Amino acid sequence: MHPLSLRVVNTNVYSVHLPDGSHVGNLKRIGDIWKFKAVGYEPGGAILPGGGPLTDRHNTVFAAPDVAAVNASLGS
Repeated sequence: MHPLSLRVVNTNVYSVHLPDGSHVGNLKRIGDIWKFKAVGYEPGGAILPGGGPLTDRHNTVFAAPDVAAVNASLGS
């Protein structure tokens, strides 16, 4: 079982979610690489780019949007 899950947004973006469904970031294809872009949310719902529980993993690079690799690098 993987604590983090990926959801397809489009061919260049996957959203990353905690087991409870909370959105914690996105994998974005930039050229030939994929980068994790952390996000958090203010109490009023405004997005905080680079924030949230995985802020220390912002800009982690991946070869592909692979859930096992994402969990190995971003999971606790």
